[in-house]
Amino acid sequence: MAPTRRQTLALANALAAGALLPGCLGSFSMEKPNPKGGLMTETPEKTVTGTENPNPASTDEKAIRTLARGNTAFGLDLLASLAGDSPGENQFFSPYSVSVALAMTYAGARGETRTEMHDTLLFPLDGDSLHAAFGKTDDEIESTAERSTADSDEGTPFQLTTANAVWGQDGYPWRDEFLDTLLTYYGAGLHICDFEHDADGARDVINNWAAERTADKITDLLPEGSLDAMTRLVLTDAIYFKATWDETFSEKRTERKPFTTLDGTEVMVPMMSQSSSFPYATVDGHQLIELPYVGGEVGMVVVLPKEDTFEEFTDSLDADGLTTMVDELEPEHGSISLPKFGVESSFELGTTLASLGMERAFSSNADFGGMANLEKTGEDLRIGDVFHESYIDVGEKGTEAAAATAVKVVATGAPANPFEMTIDRPFLFLIRHKPTDTTLFLGRVVSP
Repeated sequence: MAPTRRQTLALANALAAGALLPGCLGSFSMEKPNPKGGLMTETPEKTVTGTENPNPASTDEKAIRTLARGNTAFGLDLLASLAGDSPGENQFFSPYSVSVALAMTYAGARGETRTEMHDTLLFPLDGDSLHAAFGKTDDEIESTAERSTADSDEGTPFQLTTANAVWGQDGYPWRDEFLDTLLTYYGAGLHICDFEHDADGARDVINNWAAERTADKITDLLPEGSLDAMTRLVLTDAIYFKATWDETFSEKRTERKPFTTLDGTEVMVPMMSQSSSFPYATVDGHQLIELPYVGGEVGMVVVLPKEDTFEEFTDSLDADGLTTMVDELEPEHGSISLPKFGVESSFELGTTLASLGMERAFSSNADFGGMANLEKTGEDLRIGDVFHESYIDVGEKGTEAAAATAVKVVATGAPANPFEMTIDRPFLFLIRHKPTDTTLFLGRVVSP
């Protein structure tokens, strides 16, 4: 069976990764016939299989929209939780990136772990139908970028790209069905790593992968010390967006104007302004506007709650309410003033996701038996943490945004913390014959 477009992307991504650092090997260096059907891919020392699902689940526009609604609902839940932890700070992340990385992880979950993840992530579908909807959504995202670039004026860039990858411990008995799902629906080929002996090298490789796919906006997805010898698998997603406004703001009209923060403090910020026709609506006193990007298929929706109701409004907002508001948008002529802004965020989402309902996935009771044959390893697997880094810059010409997510799967039972011993007081010592456990010399030092 000929490789799909998604598998072709996975092959290209893995080939690129193979030249990064020795911590991980790219999973694909040559394509061979596979006796199982599909693809068998080799590195100079390793062999991994990736077969195309012979009957991929079909999906349609309704399934994609249903998935999008669930993803928006999960994003609002996550935003509310993050804002509750840091109410005075800006928050920015990619619900799509987080959902995709966790959907790949979900493919290997079983039992109550699977149920908790499904309910917390608000997946409206299950099994191959869910993964097919994510895969089709990703295809649609790529197609939008292709159409927008083709329709835009020469010299006006439009970029919207996504990428997925899986990084697994060398020699671990990963299940073919699990790898096939990730390759078929997410284009995520397996990169072979040696976390047990070179976790830092693997971390560098994965961070470089994320940086390359986000135009160097996400450079430290996995912080120092985040991977260790107990790491068995890392599942990553990256998304990058850069586009100009369909109607750009004139830099000459940007002026410093007051902006009142959540605590009532007034600060001066560079405020962009323009007058034109935009999709606009007022719903229950709340204003919203959509600022389209070149090509018209992607836009930034800005919601301005009526004065003194921000916290009340955000606390009550759900996916249905947001959809209802967006459905009210109609073209109207008017003026818009919007502050230039940029946000860089970095989150470790494990505690947050556990508090939202998927606690079991992070515990010793987690069941990820769908990922690997754990009877061979004598281990159990759990999610160690979920790392997310994001970036956005909004200015007169347009918007640049990027995000990446990494789900770290570890063997149950954390390794002991490295000890620290400072011999700065009296001590004893001995010299022993190990085969017979005989103490040959014994002493103490009280004043060296």
